[in-house]
Amino acid sequence: MHLGLFSLMCYRDNPGGVPGIIDDTRVMVATAELAGFEIAWFAEHHFTNYSVSMSPLMMAAHMASCTSRIKLGTGVIILPLYNPMRVAQEIALLDNMSDGRAVIGLGTGYQAYEFEGLGADVAHKADVFMEYWKIIEGALAEGHVRFRGKWASVPETIFAVRTKSGTMPPLYCTSPHPEILAALARWNATPFITAGWRGSEALIGIAGNVRKAWTSAGLDPASMPVAVQQYIHVTDSTTEALEAAERARYVGRMVHSLRFSNFKLDGVFVDADPLPDEPPLETFRDNLLIGAPALVAEKMIAEIRALRPRHYNCFFQFGDMPLARARKSLERFAEEVIPLVERELGPLADI
Repeated sequence: MHLGLFSLMCYRDNPGGVPGIIDDTRVMVATAELAGFEIAWFAEHHFTNYSVSMSPLMMAAHMASCTSRIKLGTGVIILPLYNPMRVAQEIALLDNMSDGRAVIGLGTGYQAYEFEGLGADVAHKADVFMEYWKIIEGALAEGHVRFRGKWASVPETIFAVRTKSGTMPPLYCTSPHPEILAALARWNATPFITAGWRGSEALIGIAGNVRKAWTSAGLDPASMPVAVQQYIHVTDSTTEALEAAERARYVGRMVHSLRFSNFKLDGVFVDADPLPDEPPLETFRDNLLIGAPALVAEKMIAEIRALRPRHYNCFFQFGDMPLARARKSLERFAEEVIPLVERELGPLADI
């Protein structure tokens, strides 16, 4: 198992505005690289303050020049929103720009507002994904494509720029669609799961549902790799723990609102109402890995034992968390939490 850093790049109250969020992200990625994290992931969302990272490939390419070792992941490319011929070339270019450090996460997306703004139809996202994937697969794995389908047609085309390895970069996928899982399993793609603010118990349930989809795809359930993502904030302060929980709640409210087309905007800021049957703030804190190092380690150990993940992705700067707190949390996680986890489970690399 190895560690990842997730950058949603949410905009709430960052004193530097959008440039400040980008600066924060550079600092967090550099800190994660120094701490030995394996992959830095960059989100993709459009048109609201939920995320100012509308292009994970651009973010990864920028971070390639700011780092030397950490791998750079798209978390994730919302494939139905792209021209597949263009994104295939950009993936190959990123891999060359980063000296072979590109890791590709793909998904179908879920926010109808994003699809409408880009002239796409969220209702057909899985079918479009499958056609686009066949084009990308040919481009990256074979170096040439010829394709005719319902959603895309491509004449015989040869690609001048290939990945450094000449084949597919490491793949991750957030879609639980059986057909998509089956198509990407050829390349040992890892399903990526997150439960957001609902935390560990929900995460385990989601993993079970993905395993059912994996089985429906005709794949061996015992062979399914897993990558998980969790909100983490390491602090000894009860006040700071609740403040972190409030930022997680802020993100959760936005996620819920953005699933519907009638959400409210105040400029570009999502005016998110409380969740249906929203629990008290303490529940958000208790569901997530928020608290003292021993508590965070205890929760993480339980998740690892239950899920045996290949990759554990850490979300530190959620809800536009002030940089000083997010960075300190990451540093304490590496210096204090991981040794406790390894004392109980052995080296992460052996999990």
